[in-house]
Amino acid sequence: MEFLGDLGYLGLFLGSFLAATIVPFSSDFLIVGSLVAGADHLTALLSATSGNWLGGLTSYYIGRVGKWEWIEKWFRVKEETLLKQKSRIDKYGSVLALFTWVPFVGDVMAVALGFYRVNFYKSAVYMLIGKTLRYIFWIVLYRSLGQAVLDLGFL
Repeated sequence: MEFLGDLGYLGLFLGSFLAATIVPFSSDFLIVGSLVAGADHLTALLSATSGNWLGGLTSYYIGRVGKWEWIEKWFRVKEETLLKQKSRIDKYGSVLALFTWVPFVGDVMAVALGFYRVNFYKSAVYMLIGKTLRYIFWIVLYRSLGQAVLDLGFL
């Protein structure tokens, strides 16, 4: 993590990208750490969002190249389970991509959207919206609470 911090905005981009794949960590800490270190809010927003969005699209693509036979064979998931999941995915469609920012389940959701061939363009737009709102939330929270925390000497 410290290595990513040393890379500045590129590190924020790369860390956010990796966090949107199967690498188990949250990019929320990276953006807050960048803000604490004095990063420009807009540049941090653009770096984190673009990295996380491209990572999410990579997860979508990984799902897209997957095959039902592989899931059944390697993960021992039965066809009826896959069909049940597909009906849930079909019910909400690409709107589910709004929630691909959610830790742990979001990455799986991005893979599932690709695997079940949900419309790429709509999924990409919803994913971008969700991930942007996530980082805006952290920036607004930092701006409203960050200075108070610093004044109290916690950071």
